[in-house]
Amino acid sequence: MVRLADLPDWEREHMLDKVKDCAGFDARPWVKPPPLKQCRIAIVSTAGLQVRGDRPFGPSATATDYRVIPGDTPATDLVMSHQSVNFDHTGFQEDHNVAFPLDRLNELAREGVIGSVADFHYSFMGAAPIRKIEPKARELAGLLKKDRVDAVLLSPV
Repeated sequence: MVRLADLPDWEREHMLDKVKDCAGFDARPWVKPPPLKQCRIAIVSTAGLQVRGDRPFGPSATATDYRVIPGDTPATDLVMSHQSVNFDHTGFQEDHNVAFPLDRLNELAREGVIGSVADFHYSFMGAAPIRKIEPKARELAGLLKKDRVDAVLLSPV
């Protein structure tokens, strides 16, 4: 991953302008979840992941949809179609948990740290403008509710 300080001025300004789109989102949770030991948790990543055979994401600036990743998907069937010259895929290729920590989440469930792991997880392409993703994020919230998810582990890439 490239550091802001390492980018040319024009690219750094472009990245910082994206943060301005987040104005109006505060850090407070919308609901109070049950204790962690009772929480059902799903992963939502922005790594542009899909299950092998599913359609890849389009260009990052226009990809506002998401992909569903069943919880029993083998790591060998996870494909990253994240498209950016600023993104190094090496970490993901060596250990998918870097971008999609499903193994770690399952370990936490087995150890009783969390209640359970959701049946489905989701991935967006991270470079799309925040406000353009919002309608799909609201749709996704309905799917999470249907899966009885109490909390989401956000894995921004």
